[in-house]
Amino acid sequence: MIAWWSPRLWGAHLIALVCVGAATWLGSWQYGAWQAHREAEQRDITQTEPQALTDVLGPDEPFPSEHVGRPVEVTGTWLPAGTVLVSGRQVDGEDGSWVVTPLTVGSPEDPAIPVVRGWLPGEDPATAPPAPTGTTTLVGWLQPGEGTGAPDDDPTDDVFPQVRPGDLVQRVDVDLYGAYVVVDPKATAEVAEGDGADADLAPATLDQLPPASTFTAWRNIAYAIEWWLFAAFALFLWWRFVRDALAVRPPADDGGGDGAGDGADDGAADEHPEESTEDRPVGSAS
Repeated sequence: MIAWWSPRLWGAHLIALVCVGAATWLGSWQYGAWQAHREAEQRDITQTEPQALTDVLGPDEPFPSEHVGRPVEVTGTWLPAGTVLVSGRQVDGEDGSWVVTPLTVGSPEDPAIPVVRGWLPGEDPATAPPAPTGTTTLVGWLQPGEGTGAPDDDPTDDVFPQVRPGDLVQRVDVDLYGAYVVVDPKATAEVAEGDGADADLAPATLDQLPPASTFTAWRNIAYAIEWWLFAAFALFLWWRFVRDALAVRPPADDGGGDGAGDGADDGAADEHPEESTEDRPVGSAS
């Protein structure tokens, strides 16, 4: 009987191991290439030339999903009274908060957009540097307003769980855009007039990247699926081959049926023995 570890099956085991391993690795490589293409597409828009915010989004317009992460340039007046902290933001594993101050887009009476000026550790508003005043020009990444439904444990303080324009509008006397801007310190330093960047704050990270197209690098993901299916098929063939090799076959027929027939004939002859000629009467027909 052949066992799993029999030398006769070593070749099958080796071929199966090579085929399944190679197909699995190639599938993983194609999947990694697919992810890399998507990440590259997401980063591309964040590295484009800044556009004026008013050319991308109006104060009463819904947020255009194709502009998530787009660099925009904003010129306006700070509204320091609307400064708040947004908790739950981590940098290198350390808990902290975003410092957010509204900035009007244009004159002081125009609608404003919340601006994430930077990051600081902890959640104490007293540790935040003073809010800027006056006019400025800055560059940052455009983001849609957050709306996860996270509850605000204390609505009376200046700490919010997320950047939600509907909450911030109560702090200012003007309308707010349905979006916010995360300051890009490097780009802002090139165009800033006045207090455009906060040297006392660490740069804030871009949490929401632009969405990648559904069909980005679709060939890579298709090839990955094909390789994984080939690995599964090779594993199935190996299993069938080994199963058949280990199957117990019935012993071959050695002609025992003929011997049984001969025995039956012998028994029949014994039941009807021929009468002896000596017992027959004289003169009887033979």
